[in-house]
Amino acid sequence: MRTDIQTHRIPIAHGELAIHVQGAATAPVVYMAHSILSSSMMWQAQAELLASTGWRVICADTRGHGQSTSPPGPYSMNQLAGDMVTILDAMGIERAHYLGLSLGAMSGFGLAIHHADRLLSLCLCDGRADMPSALGAPWDERIRLAREQGCVALSVSTPERWFGKPFLDANPAIAQQFNSTVAATQVEGFCGCAQAIQGLDYFSQVSAITSPTTLIVGANDGPLPQAMQSLQGLIPGSVLEVIPNAGHLPNIDQPAAFNAALLRHLERVSTSR
Repeated sequence: MRTDIQTHRIPIAHGELAIHVQGAATAPVVYMAHSILSSSMMWQAQAELLASTGWRVICADTRGHGQSTSPPGPYSMNQLAGDMVTILDAMGIERAHYLGLSLGAMSGFGLAIHHADRLLSLCLCDGRADMPSALGAPWDERIRLAREQGCVALSVSTPERWFGKPFLDANPAIAQQFNSTVAATQVEGFCGCAQAIQGLDYFSQVSAITSPTTLIVGANDGPLPQAMQSLQGLIPGSVLEVIPNAGHLPNIDQPAAFNAALLRHLERVSTSR
């Protein structure tokens, strides 16, 4: 059963953020933040699952992505984390469960460090808390390509990096959806977020996170399983879930296993309160 979705536009300095809300207005809130070069569309299946089982879901489009506008960049990760606080304030929501993947996970670390009072729990997927120079350097070329040719120049290589070409060849509808979403990303928004990723620097502070935390990672997502295992050892009481046969977006390529891990998280943090 599909639940009704309402779109709201929240003003920020020099722009506005689009959010897509579904589920009962009195239900506990799960706030979802997506990866760079994607949009809230990547959470459609999870948003529907949660909204139909007793949660209120807010899917936010990051600056310059989806239906949100692009304030002038560069952005900082603290700014991206602060956008969630702005959205919660505008919606009259005191606290929420947070679900973030990739860029959404990175800003989620900042949210948990600087705005813990707004969180009920934290579920961070396929993200890291720092950006060593060797990992940050490839973003320079992606920024150059986007500025010269638009984000369409990244529309094939990005999904292939996330999923692998065999998965995309076997799932052409998913390939088309992500190709078009990457291509439609606004250049200023992408470049601003990419610069925020290059400046990511929360690792030394993650041990101060007090929110109930689950980390989820695709087993095939390059160095991230090891990085998230290290983070799990630093965040008090946190849980690590590794999704077999999954890449950078395990909610898309292994949705059943991802959804089960997400529901385990929400059950754990709801019963522990």
